[in-house]
Amino acid sequence: MSAFGFEEMQSIQRELQEKYFDKWGGLGPRKGRDTLLWMMIEAGEAADIIKKQGDAAIMEDPEIRMRFIEELCDVMMYFNDGLLCYSITPDEVEKVYKEKHKRNMGRW
Repeated sequence: MSAFGFEEMQSIQRELQEKYFDKWGGLGPRKGRDTLLWMMIEAGEAADIIKKQGDAAIMEDPEIRMRFIEELCDVMMYFNDGLLCYSITPDEVEKVYKEKHKRNMGRW
């Protein structure tokens, strides 16, 4: 299986946003704020599964695991929409992510 990266995720999100442009209004900085709020709500839904079902259920129960993964995918979809709203490219994410990783590796 090949790596599933930001370029493919953003391509999928662009396709989805184009399909529902009339309903959702497209992407842009004005929409970015809402998109990030929705992403946090989806993260809360993933956390809710942890809280109510527990770690063991996520690891052992295929149905609960699938629901958990679906919520994390919702988080990633809104995250990618947020990147698109602010015209942040996968290359920019990679550069800053690696810089942040290097700083974190040098802590403590």
